[in-house]
Amino acid sequence: MKTLNSTPRADGFYMPAEWARQDQVWMLWPERTDNWRLGAKAVQKAHAAMAEAISRFVPVSIGVSAKQYENASTQLAHLDVRVVEISADDAWVRDTGPTFVINDKGDVRGVDWDFNCWGGFNGGLYFPWNRDQQVAHKVLSMEKVDRYSTPEFVLEGGSIHVDGEGTVLVTEECLLNSNRNPHMNREEIEAKLRDYLNIEQVIWLPWGLFNDETDGHVDNFCCFTQPGEVLLAWTDDQNDPNYSRCQQAMAVLESVVDAKGRKIKVHKVPVPGPLYSTEEECETIDQVADAHSRQSGHRLAGSYVNFLIVNGGIIAPKFDVETDEEARAILQSCFPDREIVMIPGREFLLGGGNIHCLTQQQPAG
Repeated sequence: MKTLNSTPRADGFYMPAEWARQDQVWMLWPERTDNWRLGAKAVQKAHAAMAEAISRFVPVSIGVSAKQYENASTQLAHLDVRVVEISADDAWVRDTGPTFVINDKGDVRGVDWDFNCWGGFNGGLYFPWNRDQQVAHKVLSMEKVDRYSTPEFVLEGGSIHVDGEGTVLVTEECLLNSNRNPHMNREEIEAKLRDYLNIEQVIWLPWGLFNDETDGHVDNFCCFTQPGEVLLAWTDDQNDPNYSRCQQAMAVLESVVDAKGRKIKVHKVPVPGPLYSTEEECETIDQVADAHSRQSGHRLAGSYVNFLIVNGGIIAPKFDVETDEEARAILQSCFPDREIVMIPGREFLLGGGNIHCLTQQQPAG
């Protein structure tokens, strides 16, 4: 593995769509007791269930700290997954792991974005995050994949979603937030996206989902289902704080074309709930000054959009609410050739994200 001084665009590499063939999916093992309830044991069980669901379709590699290596290996022993020692500050590998890029010859490389814990000292979720900053480099080194680095450009993998044909979805709420790249304007950020994702068209949605503590990651709100088509979280309830966000997103999507000149077809999926954290769920989370506080009664940014596309399947969250089956039917209509597997997503949601946030696909070479 070597670190390259060029860019993916200059070298003919691009970020493929998530539905491109995958070699494996990466995960990280959760253990923060100041973010995950019950000493992180409940979410570890949920993680094992997620790994089991994904491994039916594609190999899974899970990075685990030295402290948790034996525990994780034991819990995952019945699964056909690879457990490797990678220290991290938390489990959000979508944001801390590499963004993989490919070329037309089948070569694979990785982009190691700068990471500041979703805002650094201006809204970041915990301190320190130095081990998170090393995750992408470690993964690429382990896979012997050459690395592009952006040490002066902060980006999280959950803040972008591509169609593999030159278009990327982002939100202004996140990418233009002053706690990411205050030294850069919109045009300069677009230039970085063009250079490192090798895209032509940036579709800027104004907002992400209400109360999304990542400052509105697009992968929790709107994603491509195929070129020219997106799935958008939606509510018709005018009293829901998401209502105006959905309306503004729809206005943008109806007014733009993608990199190939296509109008965007929008599929709507209901926002579940509203969902709120309970006192019981919050009372066993450690209270630590350097971590985001979790309080009961907090509106959770639950979303069915936070799913992972894998070879032949869709791994999506369910929340034990009446919209679960409606969401399943919508996902099946968007992906008629893939098996829809819905797994309980509330434990992930209580920690601030869901399935897509906690996974990172590695495309096939």
